[in-house]
Amino acid sequence: MSYEAALLEMKNITKKFPGVTALDTVNLLVKQREIHALVGENGAGKSTLMKILSGVYPHGSYEGAIVFEGKSCVFSNIKQSEKAGIVIIHQELALSPYLSIAENIFLGDERAKHNIINWDKTRDDALIYMRKLGLCENPNIPVNKLGVGKQQLVEIAKALAKNAKLLILDEPTSALNENDSEHLLQILRELRDQHNIASVLISHKLNEVAAVADTITILRDGKTIETLKVERDAEGRASISEDRIIKGMVGREITDRFPKRNNPIGEVVFEVRNWIVYNPDDPERKKLDNVNITVRDGEVVGLAGLVGAGRTELATSIFGKYYGVNIDGQLFINGKEVSLNSINKAIEQGLAYVTEDRKEYGLVLIESIKENTTLAKLKNIARGNVVNEHEEIRAVEAYCKKLNIKTPSILQLAGNLSGGNQQKVVLAKWLFSAPRVLILDEPTRGIDVGAKHEIYTIINDLAAQGIACILISSEMPEIIGMSDRIYVMSEGRITAELNGTTATQEQIMGHILSN
Repeated sequence: MSYEAALLEMKNITKKFPGVTALDTVNLLVKQREIHALVGENGAGKSTLMKILSGVYPHGSYEGAIVFEGKSCVFSNIKQSEKAGIVIIHQELALSPYLSIAENIFLGDERAKHNIINWDKTRDDALIYMRKLGLCENPNIPVNKLGVGKQQLVEIAKALAKNAKLLILDEPTSALNENDSEHLLQILRELRDQHNIASVLISHKLNEVAAVADTITILRDGKTIETLKVERDAEGRASISEDRIIKGMVGREITDRFPKRNNPIGEVVFEVRNWIVYNPDDPERKKLDNVNITVRDGEVVGLAGLVGAGRTELATSIFGKYYGVNIDGQLFINGKEVSLNSINKAIEQGLAYVTEDRKEYGLVLIESIKENTTLAKLKNIARGNVVNEHEEIRAVEAYCKKLNIKTPSILQLAGNLSGGNQQKVVLAKWLFSAPRVLILDEPTRGIDVGAKHEIYTIINDLAAQGIACILISSEMPEIIGMSDRIYVMSEGRITAELNGTTATQEQIMGHILSN
């Protein structure tokens, strides 16, 4: 594919915060009709660079220059960058859930005359942008009735309605299943080829970067490391491998993406027997149907399945019956039946649950690392109702060292940490509770490859200590690479049990689709 002149140039961008240089003379060149991937570990400076481009950090708060369509730009706010044709779509979708698709597309830019909205024009114009994206829903339905994949398309429709020339997408597929992710990547290709819209794609999913990017720029420690041109063969295979991208990101080769685990596997520690759960929003509808699983001492058991298969519902219904109604079945720990009717009882019996959404459910973002780490089991460092702060500090500092949490102080707010370090704090919280069974729900979602490797190493260390681990992941290579055994789930049922060392992605998908 041949490309035209440069669409965007960011020249020698330097951004400093008190005591920290977040960006150090960074350069980025995006050409017209190009999908440009921006990759790097958490904290590399990707989001800071895009906040400068979109006007969140206004002109004057950084050094360097922005040239867009050959013109020097000085953006003081987001409205100015959007007016120029630069639109950013954040990882956390900015949709109003109870407004319709059409209302969301034109929110802030209503189809109105004399302050009276023309609803016919709103609907008709919305359909124009929806059709470009293959979004066939009724434009009058609320967006909270859509799946996450289609909500992401509504965000892109909003951007098109603003006459976007350059789309910035921050982790756009982090919450999507494989089918929705591939559809979104195809949309980016079509926008490039049919509508001359360029994209900057920020993603930790390097397989998607290799599949769709024309050019890849790698940031590390706030600096531009290199820009790679991607060539493709007749079958569309990229000339740049994932391992080559990783080497640029972390400054070294990671020879084993999934570190090996050689600890012995013992007796059954945890068993779920004949587990049945009904949907709390529709008590007549069975969400989990006669689920049976076992987890052994020192074993990592994977739960594979598509979004909606029931994996998270299984985890949350087990963990203190947080999810579900009319729950029936038995739970056993070390061969003894237990009743886990509340989260406190689950914790007391040795269960821990690393939630899939660390920001919403895993952490108190406005509290410190110290307070988050001891939150699940304060009685471990309390005498009566009084917390022994010296003992708390020693314990938290030990976990920060053990898990390699990068922070200047344990008093740092959790919300100020990178995604990988936030996930380590969640792990520290549950390890502090001394669990026998640890459920990890999408533990590496939204974190970079270096931090993923560290999380995998931590999981292996926990298994070596005899902790029984249940791993839920939508990334099949991760499930296969980390699991001793794999249960495949589909529509609330276990459809297969596979050996983790011999399982393949094709086998897993076959059992998912055969239900």
